[in-house]
Amino acid sequence: MMDQEEGGGSEIKSILIIDDEKDILDSLSGYLERNGYDVEAADNGAEGLRLVRDRRPDLVILDLMLPDIDGSDIAARLREDPLTSRIPVIFLTSIVRKSEQMKPRRVTKRCVVAKPCSPAEILGRVRDIIGPPRVS
Repeated sequence: MMDQEEGGGSEIKSILIIDDEKDILDSLSGYLERNGYDVEAADNGAEGLRLVRDRRPDLVILDLMLPDIDGSDIAARLREDPLTSRIPVIFLTSIVRKSEQMKPRRVTKRCVVAKPCSPAEILGRVRDIIGPPRVS
């Protein structure tokens, strides 16, 4: 992650998506990459934790219901680790209604988005939290 753009010297903001649904991983990854972000994906919690610790992305998009490790447990581990505690998280879940979604909070930089959701909706949340894809 955090690649240098050729000749431009600006960093590309990185996003890690952790979700066990391949369709969501593929559609979100492709959409965010086409919009300029560097995206990595993990289809389980253990791999996601390893990647977030190794790569320290600018943002994590995290499914709350994963088969191996609950998304809320992953979030708690990230908050407890000084190296990852400041990484903002967008939670994806099918257990809240659209009307119960949380907007990003300035202090925690965390929000909840109800599934199903469009990649454009996620892109809007990403931009609200970490801004445009390139940092000069």
